[in-house]
Amino acid sequence: MSPQSYSNILQLIGHTPLVAVSRLETGPCRLFLKLENQNPGGSIKDRVGLYLIEAAERDGRLPPGGTLIEATAGNTGLGLALVAAQKGYRLLLVIPDKMSQEKIFHLKAMGAEVMLTRSDVSKGHPEYYRDVAERLARETPNSFFVDQFGNPANPRAHEETTAPEIWKQMQHRVDAVVCGVGTGGTLTGISRYFARVAPQVEVVLADPAGSVLAEYAKTGKMPKDHGSWLVEGIGGDYVPPVADFARVRSAYTIPDAESFKTCRELLAKEGILAGTSTGTLLAAALRYCREQTKPKRVVTLVCDSGNKYLSKVYNDYWMLDQGFLERERLGDLRDLIARRHWERAAVTVDASEPVMAAYRRMKLYDVSQVPVMQNGRIVGIVDEEDILLEVFSNPKHFNEPVTAAMESHLVTVPVDAPVQQLMEIFNRGMVAIVMMNGEFQGLVTRIDLLNWLRRRT
Repeated sequence: MSPQSYSNILQLIGHTPLVAVSRLETGPCRLFLKLENQNPGGSIKDRVGLYLIEAAERDGRLPPGGTLIEATAGNTGLGLALVAAQKGYRLLLVIPDKMSQEKIFHLKAMGAEVMLTRSDVSKGHPEYYRDVAERLARETPNSFFVDQFGNPANPRAHEETTAPEIWKQMQHRVDAVVCGVGTGGTLTGISRYFARVAPQVEVVLADPAGSVLAEYAKTGKMPKDHGSWLVEGIGGDYVPPVADFARVRSAYTIPDAESFKTCRELLAKEGILAGTSTGTLLAAALRYCREQTKPKRVVTLVCDSGNKYLSKVYNDYWMLDQGFLERERLGDLRDLIARRHWERAAVTVDASEPVMAAYRRMKLYDVSQVPVMQNGRIVGIVDEEDILLEVFSNPKHFNEPVTAAMESHLVTVPVDAPVQQLMEIFNRGMVAIVMMNGEFQGLVTRIDLLNWLRRRT
């Protein structure tokens, strides 16, 4: 029987629930999700963080009050931060710059020190995040390089906890487990456990398009080239030292668009808010299930919580900017508008509101200019420079009507104007106000034009 209370948060790591998929199409199979987002730090990497640190303590490699240094592209940093804070260690993390802002804010709030480095370079480059972390560990006294990619405690965490939990929760009836590979710890640990306990269980790899790992799992050979991908925490451009692909029976390559769409579908249909790597795993699991001709019981992992990706996969505007969401194409300048006024998506301020309202709305929605509306019609536009000029000499002017700060000379373009006309407006330091039949449609900014051009490549 579980205790009614725990002496510290670390005791809550593991023993996560398992839930059956009920509203997604799984062919003849039953698909189960291991909810690793229910760990106290919000991800499967809590298990790894605890094992890595406690193994270093047992081996005497981590001195009391020492500094932990690690390279992480995802949740291992959060798992380490959770454990390090409870055990009194300093933690320095080197992170590639594609990590979501939510994760970075979370890490800093837990006391970790964060160093951002480039995500567009590979191993061997002086700014490659893993090489930077190793260099810092050599230069920092009283430090321990965690090395999740080569540390045997990483797969051991899953061999001793994750896999046995799955086996018990599934009542010893499992046909396949779908895993991703970031460090390779999950795949290796689960593979080793089932090799001993139930060797008939298939291990299936889910890999982002652009990564080399699916091809390596299928052929045993490294592709000459690799691409880039936006899914966080899984995929790679080389085989991590702890990764063991020997028992991988099949591998699926999942494009970013499919991963992100699957994340959103999981939330809409099953009510589970999951991160982007879960989208990759679930998409692969669904492909596997739908390909089967006989019923099977399949398990995959909800690796972490989607609340770390609200600014990305769950943000319609980010998804549109990336080209992952499609919307009605109108064949004119309205296709360039990110926030369409007729869809009630434009960020506006009423002429009766104060300057402060415009300022707060810019901060809240991360925009640089706001249309000023009166009786449903645009009467002006206010940007950051307008507000600064209005309040610099007298901050009390934040309380003045926004009409005192706005620019009332509007540069408008009809919806059927050529795109080239936008450049003429931008060269004058203005923003384009798109109109149709005298009605405001929305703004087109420089970034809107850039996003439109990129989607056309």
